[in-house]
Amino acid sequence: MEKIRVYSHPACLNKENGVGHPERKERLDSILESIQSIDNLKIDLKEAPLAEYVDINRVHPQSYVDEIFDMIPAEGLVGVEKEPYADTLLCKNSKEAILRACGAGLGASKDLLDGDLKRIFCAVRPPGHHAETARVNGFCFINNAAVAARYLLTKHDIDRVAILDFDVHHGNGTQEIFYNDESVLYGSIHQHPLFPGTGHESERGVGNIFNAPIQSGTKSEDFLKAFDEKILKNVDAFEPDVIIISAGFDAHKRDPLAAINLDSEDYYSLTRAIVDLANRHSNGRVISFLEGGYDLLALSESIKAHFKGLSA
Repeated sequence: MEKIRVYSHPACLNKENGVGHPERKERLDSILESIQSIDNLKIDLKEAPLAEYVDINRVHPQSYVDEIFDMIPAEGLVGVEKEPYADTLLCKNSKEAILRACGAGLGASKDLLDGDLKRIFCAVRPPGHHAETARVNGFCFINNAAVAARYLLTKHDIDRVAILDFDVHHGNGTQEIFYNDESVLYGSIHQHPLFPGTGHESERGVGNIFNAPIQSGTKSEDFLKAFDEKILKNVDAFEPDVIIISAGFDAHKRDPLAAINLDSEDYYSLTRAIVDLANRHSNGRVISFLEGGYDLLALSESIKAHFKGLSA
């Protein structure tokens, strides 16, 4: 049974989005409480460091980062996107939360490279997979998984990274960032049509992008089958040196923002299948990032199943 390190930080709880916003601090509260209640697992909780600009800039230009931080208000909330999706918001505490969320993945990457641990979960917010190279989108500012992947690829023994995304919304940002980068495989299973509207199977990049769009109402068996046939088989052929997971839990049947019918235990099956590939090709090395998931009970149950899979 593998020990799991968890990176988080109190700053990630201070990011405010206003009353009624689905991406709220209670999501992270629920997850951290659930993680600490798991029996028979070795959990090591560690504070996320601040990301440094030199690492962020491998993905996002400094001008883009500066523009975000210059918009941070002294009080209240500021919407970054234009209508109709003016729901990606900045508050006075946003800068540290953003840098800690990104820094978690960098700390995790260094741990993997040091051989310290093989399984690491980044319990952070704001999420990242909708953030494009120079565009804020879908509650996301900096693409945490992408920054970690680019950092890993600067190291001499890391040539291929796979990013597997089972959030119910397509990770348009991750796809855009790596669309022409054959060193990164991006695989996503997601409800379609649904925000952000990308993720067609025809979007293939340079043969490194694998999308598995699924219809509203899809149940567990069909979801898991599509994930295996359209994503995992391609990852197996890719033979990644490290696997990164964009772990959204909003394909759960309780989630208010989508209409897929996964049960909490399905996240064990998803995660275990990914870990099996990591054990085969990646020396067991997996970094998982919290992305979406907006029902607190579903989050609490699903994260336990995810950790059970990570520990395998």
